[in-house]
Amino acid sequence: MSETIRENDVGSTLKTSRSSRFWPRWIPTSVDDIIAAEKRLLSVVKTGYVQEHVNIGSGPPGSKVRWFRSASSEPRFIHSVTFDSKPDAPTLVMIHGYAASQGFFFRNFDVLAYRFRVIAVDQLGWGASSRPDFTCKSTEETEAWFIDSFEEWRKAKNLSNFILLGHSFGGYVAAKYALKHPEHVQHLILVGSAGFSSESDAKSERITRFRATWKGAVLNHLWESNFTPQKLVRGLGPWGPNIVRKYTSARFGTHSTGEILTEEESTLLTDYVYHTLAAKASGELCLKYIFSFGAFARMPLLLSASEWKVSTTFIYGFEDWMNYQGAQEARKHMKVPCEIIRVPRAGHFVFIDNPTAFHSAVFYACRRFFIPDSDNESLPKGLTFA
Repeated sequence: MSETIRENDVGSTLKTSRSSRFWPRWIPTSVDDIIAAEKRLLSVVKTGYVQEHVNIGSGPPGSKVRWFRSASSEPRFIHSVTFDSKPDAPTLVMIHGYAASQGFFFRNFDVLAYRFRVIAVDQLGWGASSRPDFTCKSTEETEAWFIDSFEEWRKAKNLSNFILLGHSFGGYVAAKYALKHPEHVQHLILVGSAGFSSESDAKSERITRFRATWKGAVLNHLWESNFTPQKLVRGLGPWGPNIVRKYTSARFGTHSTGEILTEEESTLLTDYVYHTLAAKASGELCLKYIFSFGAFARMPLLLSASEWKVSTTFIYGFEDWMNYQGAQEARKHMKVPCEIIRVPRAGHFVFIDNPTAFHSAVFYACRRFFIPDSDNESLPKGLTFA
């Protein structure tokens, strides 16, 4: 069961959310503002689409996992956007990373929708999806929050086979989902994926030494206290939008490693990012349970590499701060096809920095769905294998 959000009905399906009443009045956002900002951002996309609030219930039947627990027993919703596609096109489901939401893929929807049925998802507790109280107390519970809620969304959407793409933290969730439900995933694409390194890695020694300093001790305490960037944005109230504007202008403008945003894109993305960050804290509180300070996974994907059952393509920007060498190490243990593609003139947000090369990488990763004799297909010019 889902609720379609129509052009003349912006945000109306979200007005039943009780949590919006308790957001501090001086924070200039609301649940309606998130949907409206998303629609403004997607105005640059030429492909038709449908926004949906997909009802995932109040928890998996018989489950004791905490992802659905809250003061309210109202149903939870996963927000997703489905783009018009050609008949019989393979389905590509896209999952965003930490401190992001599905609109971050706005530069990619038109091109990808030419070959795929594209569905972009806001994970539970992010974007325009429901934001239940986050009550998880362990890594296992936190993983279940995202994996089980996504599985309920899949059931509600009646999807059986799809290509799953996840970025950064979304790559971690996508990989964990594919490990638990491989029968539904035709191919896995992990873009700048987090979660392969652990504190036992040699490269963590520098973080260990830093943590021993007073600055490191303070930052580690903030991390373990679940102090998130979003809390800073909320705490600044009416000054929050300006902080977000400075970030987007710097990251995707003056300090961009690739194709900078146009003025219109920058304005629309800033507006969208602010509203998604300033909304009620929920999924963002997962961080300390999934990663230790320094972004080292508490349950690294590397430990599960030998259990991989889905063919996988890793995509990294040349300037990505996520290390592709973790994927190289995982590949040594995988028993399924695996390739690692690096994209030039791109950092962690490779799909924004160099969208053209990113699209080429995705199409190459999925070549067997389009080309009969795909084994002889060569890697597109400019991309390199790692």
